[in-house]
Amino acid sequence: MIKLIRLLFISLVFSGGFATNALCTSKDSSQHIKNDTIFIENKIENSEKKLAKTSGKEDGKKAFSFINSKSSEHSVEFQWSVAPEYLDQVDSVVIKYTTKLKSKNKDLEWEYTQVLPANIGHFKIEGLDDAESFVWKIGYSKVGELSKNIHNKKAMVWSDKGKFKTDRAWGLMKVLVLIGALGLFIYGMKVMSDGLQQASGSGLRKMLGSITSNRVKGVLTGFGITSLVQSSSVTTVMTVSFVNAGLLTLTQSAGIMMGANIGTTITGWIINLFGFKISLASYSFMFIAFGAPLLFFSRSKLKAWSSVIIGFALLFMGLGALKDTVPSLDQDSALVQFFVNYQDIPVVSTLLFVALGTLVTIVIQSSSAAMALTMTMVAADIIPFEVACAMILGENIGTTITAELASMVGNVHAKRSARIHSLFNIIGVTWMVIIFPLFISGLVFFQENVLGWGNPVDDVDSRNTGLAMFHTIFNLINVLILIWFVPKLVKIAELSVKSKGAADEEFRLDFIGNKALVSPEIAILEAKKEVAKFGDITSRMNGFNRKLLTEQDKKKKSKLYSKVKKYEEITDRVEIEVANFLAKVASNEMSEITSARISAMNSITNDLERIGDIYFQISKQLERKDEQKLWFTPEQREGLMKMIDLVDSAFEIMRENLKAEYGSVNIDEAKEKEKEINSMRNKLRKNHLISLENDSQGLRTGMIYNDCFSSLEKVGDHIINVSEAIVEAN
Repeated sequence: MIKLIRLLFISLVFSGGFATNALCTSKDSSQHIKNDTIFIENKIENSEKKLAKTSGKEDGKKAFSFINSKSSEHSVEFQWSVAPEYLDQVDSVVIKYTTKLKSKNKDLEWEYTQVLPANIGHFKIEGLDDAESFVWKIGYSKVGELSKNIHNKKAMVWSDKGKFKTDRAWGLMKVLVLIGALGLFIYGMKVMSDGLQQASGSGLRKMLGSITSNRVKGVLTGFGITSLVQSSSVTTVMTVSFVNAGLLTLTQSAGIMMGANIGTTITGWIINLFGFKISLASYSFMFIAFGAPLLFFSRSKLKAWSSVIIGFALLFMGLGALKDTVPSLDQDSALVQFFVNYQDIPVVSTLLFVALGTLVTIVIQSSSAAMALTMTMVAADIIPFEVACAMILGENIGTTITAELASMVGNVHAKRSARIHSLFNIIGVTWMVIIFPLFISGLVFFQENVLGWGNPVDDVDSRNTGLAMFHTIFNLINVLILIWFVPKLVKIAELSVKSKGAADEEFRLDFIGNKALVSPEIAILEAKKEVAKFGDITSRMNGFNRKLLTEQDKKKKSKLYSKVKKYEEITDRVEIEVANFLAKVASNEMSEITSARISAMNSITNDLERIGDIYFQISKQLERKDEQKLWFTPEQREGLMKMIDLVDSAFEIMRENLKAEYGSVNIDEAKEKEKEINSMRNKLRKNHLISLENDSQGLRTGMIYNDCFSSLEKVGDHIINVSEAIVEAN
């Protein structure tokens, strides 16, 4: 074809050249012919080169129907497939590669692999720099031996350029990424928990209380949620979050977590039957798409639900990031191979593989992923069935780390809820290890002879079915045994996780709750105890503000500000909880005096909640004073301390009245103390106005000072209101 083009082109040009040169002299004609011939030869040579180059690229595209590269730390595995129509032409191949930076250099020097059989389809290169970008091509020789033609551009046909980047080796950068992923997970949990507290009110607690009113319903709830979302981590983290928000009790959370352990066994069956698992982390941005618009609504409850949804999404983004950044643990890893070497040692092998299962699950933050790894190793006949079952026991322990991590930012009840989950799984694994050989023998007999699904010990194809069955039966039996010991588990959790004091305790109703009401009169007595406890809570806030006036250490002051805020939130929830309980009592028939006492208690809880709000506002004023570097004079500080002492005395009287029997309350002492508070307020105000006339520079400090003693007087007003309501209820 090229020769034909050459002849036609020469003939046309020469014919034109002769016609032109007929008008020229013989010497000129000869020179023109020579120049035209050189021009034509160059054109033809360039055309041939271009055509050959294009033809080579096309052959490279057609010859390899598939090329791919999978990189890891310091290595890459190339994969390729030769098109069927080129199988006769391509019997051997070679791969050339270089860094992306070097590929931009015109004087490029490629690195070459040895000549490879074309039909092997893959080749791995070790010893590459980590976190480096590379380009590569795969090629074959059109003629002659490939080993001799590697550097012959005309003989070689190369594929399109491929790219890959080696993974970054473990070091400071990856450690920081791992810590960041863990931080995102914990932050998501905190955002979700805070949003729940703001959004739920009493509605969500009632709903959860109804579906977890007993242990069996709690187990069914946990099983249903885990089966739906295919992650026990979801259920346990949400349960810890609900306990942290005060929406679930420890007993209720225990049932849900037991159910989650059964629900997570469904994943093993899905992996066994279908070989895939959907990750909820993939849908995190979709959750945020629904939650973000709620931020722009004016209603506070909608904004709170936005925090719940976004926190939920961030939580799973963190979990997904954790799985992507942790070290690789597969059947080829040195750690796994170390344990495999001990698989034939009785008892020791069982304990070692329990430890391995625990470690793997802690590292990759997913019991389902650990289950998939175990099934992969069993299917490849790397480990026997018995040690795989031992690994699954370890995975049951390892999965508890998720709830433990989630509870780190929670209150003491959240930590205790996570501890119940850990106790439940550890106790279950302990009794299973004791009877492990007998249990495996019974399982093998049941699967082979009763179900006819093969022997999981001898038949490799039946092992994954046996693993899924072992996981399910173990968790079912463990729940059936330990569901009767939930109160004991709660007690052990309370003993093992000590409270750090009142600041670590979220409010819980100690005397009233969801239990059936025997009669309104008895219910009122229980509510009275709860209201008396409420009075103790608000009185503590007076002491916090006293310390804020005298404390000089910034860290201690910061803790005091946080403590006041926490107590203000507690007072808000107490009022709602008690009001809901009293409304339930009021729905029944009752005497006039019981009705009057319910009305009085509603009034008392309202006054106590207002006291919490006032103390919080005082703390914000003091915080603003510190931020602006303003200082009270010794006289101002002394005046506020006297006011606080008077209010403290009023609180003592109020608390005694709240605990006293109906009909035995004397309000005279309370009224007298309230008069003293008013008198002190008037005295401080008068002195303050005089000081302002003499010192105009202290205006900003004076405004804060005035707000503080005026607010303390308002606290006194609410305190006397409480005592008056008690008298009216008699």
